[in-house]
Amino acid sequence: MKIYKKILIVFVLIILYTYICNICMFPDSIVLMQGELLDLNTIFGINIKSSETLQASSNLNQKVVEETGKLDLSLNLFDLFSVKDVTINVIPKTTVVPLGKAIGMKMYTEGVLVVGMSEIEGKKPYENSGIEAGDTIVEINNTKINSTDDLIECVNNSKGTTVEVKYISDEQEKVVSMEPAKTSNNEYKLGLWVRDAAAGVGTLTFYEPSTGNFASLGHGINDVDTLELINIANGELVTTNIIDIVKGVDGTPGEIRGSIDNGTTLGNITKNTSFGVYGQISNVSKLNLGNSQEIEVANRSEINTGKAEIMCELENGKIEKYEIEIQKIFKENNQNNKSMLIKVTDERLIGKTGGIIQGMSGAPIIQNGKFIGAVTHVLVNDSKTGYAVFADLMIKQMREVS
Repeated sequence: MKIYKKILIVFVLIILYTYICNICMFPDSIVLMQGELLDLNTIFGINIKSSETLQASSNLNQKVVEETGKLDLSLNLFDLFSVKDVTINVIPKTTVVPLGKAIGMKMYTEGVLVVGMSEIEGKKPYENSGIEAGDTIVEINNTKINSTDDLIECVNNSKGTTVEVKYISDEQEKVVSMEPAKTSNNEYKLGLWVRDAAAGVGTLTFYEPSTGNFASLGHGINDVDTLELINIANGELVTTNIIDIVKGVDGTPGEIRGSIDNGTTLGNITKNTSFGVYGQISNVSKLNLGNSQEIEVANRSEINTGKAEIMCELENGKIEKYEIEIQKIFKENNQNNKSMLIKVTDERLIGKTGGIIQGMSGAPIIQNGKFIGAVTHVLVNDSKTGYAVFADLMIKQMREVS
């Protein structure tokens, strides 16, 4: 009899754990684009209710949302009591101008990024501090740090006395005390290698005339040493001069090589995210839009496998369209920017680049006259094949930083 009780207790605990996990994993807020399917997956006994717009719907889990604005929903356990509130933000459909223009980006970090450590005259001031490569130093002795020069000045002014260092690690703010070491040049250092800026070349995906916003890359810019997403304070979008195209082959990605040294500022970068780099265009005339047309942004439900086109600039001032094939669509994926598997089929592009190359990230994808996404990655072992991000994910990210 005892064994059956134990089995029953274990069974009840497993059921309870399942319900708790389902409730906890359900997001507090969801962003949808107008016309997108509200697809909420819950287990038996957990019902979704709304006191407003969706009250009349018999199936909230499969509701195409046409009304913009905020929807307040709640998860209810067996209709007895509410266990969690969920907010649905529905953003309006929009039109954008797909660009495919090669651009440069200059980004300045929030604080200074730690990229490494080294001994100072045999001493390790950073030892036992908890600071690691990828962390960001934001203050020293309550003085805000905006650049490497700020850090150098604050540490030198300490004359070797203990300094209080505030830094951010894994999105958590921490404070630690460190004693700077004196160098042979009578300077004081913490033994930390830091960086306060980053620059690179990519592709400008689209411009939204109604707001002046832009999106580029389809993925974030990571630090070359730490491989962490760079947390920026601000940045500049600048014109670039394409110098060379390095053709890609299976096993070795190619690249677009460009110079931004004499680039003209196009706008301001406001955020670097895992779904792209975003900001505001301030110099529209330099985009050379010409006869470029605004087109509608597609919901992912409108995307089909088969033929599509990408736009990219491989010669200065010359943006062309090239044919690709969408091989797979991962419609449930909201976690990363690998939304679609694509393959370059246009022999002209294959002849010039070998397929997808570095610097083409952000190249807009057009299907059936709508903007559906942007190129993000190339498969190292197959230069013609790569991934793309959904257009709706880029729009949602852009709305968050507007």
